[in-house]
Amino acid sequence: MQLLSETVQGYLANSSMIRRMFEAGIELRKKYGPENVYDFSLGNPDLPAPARVVDGLKAFAEKADQPFAFGYTPNAGAPWAREALAKWLSEDQGVSLEAGDVLISVGAASALNAVLKAIFNPGEELLTFAPYFVEYGFYVSNHGGVLSTVPSRPETFAPDVEALEKAMSPKTRAVLINSPHNPTGAVYTLEELKEICALLERKSEEYGHPVWLISDEPYRFLAYDGIEVPSVLPLYRFAVCVSSFSKNLSLPGERIGYAALSPLLENRAEFMAALTLTNRILGYVNAPIVGQHIMVAALGASVDVDIYTRRRNAMAEVLAEAGYEFNLPRGSFYFFPKAPGGDDKAFIAALTQECVLGVPGSGFGCPGYFRLAFCVDEDIIRRSAKGFAAARRKFA
Repeated sequence: MQLLSETVQGYLANSSMIRRMFEAGIELRKKYGPENVYDFSLGNPDLPAPARVVDGLKAFAEKADQPFAFGYTPNAGAPWAREALAKWLSEDQGVSLEAGDVLISVGAASALNAVLKAIFNPGEELLTFAPYFVEYGFYVSNHGGVLSTVPSRPETFAPDVEALEKAMSPKTRAVLINSPHNPTGAVYTLEELKEICALLERKSEEYGHPVWLISDEPYRFLAYDGIEVPSVLPLYRFAVCVSSFSKNLSLPGERIGYAALSPLLENRAEFMAALTLTNRILGYVNAPIVGQHIMVAALGASVDVDIYTRRRNAMAEVLAEAGYEFNLPRGSFYFFPKAPGGDDKAFIAALTQECVLGVPGSGFGCPGYFRLAFCVDEDIIRRSAKGFAAARRKFA
């Protein structure tokens, strides 16, 4: 007797390699002790939340005994929270946004699902550059769409706009980008974004329907060496930014994020009404009220980026000394080195034998590489050096 739908059975068979490696780490810790396992599998930030997060939580706690303190808010978020978010985003994104241009969501994932639900007709296509975050495929499928990938430029993982144009068709409803990028650490330049937007503008006119540009930006705050992270919102009328405070405020478990519309979009009120509706009918209803209070209290705050810079540099030293080929990340907290021997799954198995956990690039649609999340203490990174070196020698 088949308990599950064929779709979900397929999902289970191809479930996230990230979570598999994270769960493998639990077993290794039981066997060898936590201090002897070096887990770079999951992008779960370990830094304490900024002081303003704590202050906001304390301030809310003082009012938590009042009626409706934990009550529903409007589906798009409390008006005072949307106003504060719009004001902050206007400065952060370099545009003029109003409260009605933003929706507060249950993390970036719910914002992305609400957008996809609002724009997709059955059988339409979303294009994204490979490698990519594997959950994108599940999200698109949720709404009757199809995810197709476009290869990034070799070595640099910059967007290949020529390849994107060749992949497009009248069924293309949206292009999804992620910069700073998970898993490669690439950051798209202003020139690259302008080139993408110009292409989508032409194709929207040619196809007679909008080709949306969705920018997934949870790592926007985390770029290195003075690199600028440009905004898409002032560049294209059919642009939507989705993001969260999971990384910059170390709040992944609180599930607080947003969607923001380009001020160039006509009939923004109609589109926001659609997002508000899809946010509700997908079951998110409204973002956690505690999270909305924390968000407003902490807007503009951030974890210490210098700590991530030191960790990036430490990981680069470990990998370089062991002989790995990699690009130094320009943003986010991931490395995406080439897998020695070329078989990423075989190499990850060898690395796991040394109690070092990464994720095969196959899990991101890019075999031959592997991902390392360096959102762990610098001491863990440096103590992992022997394991990285030992695994590398097996493929010399």
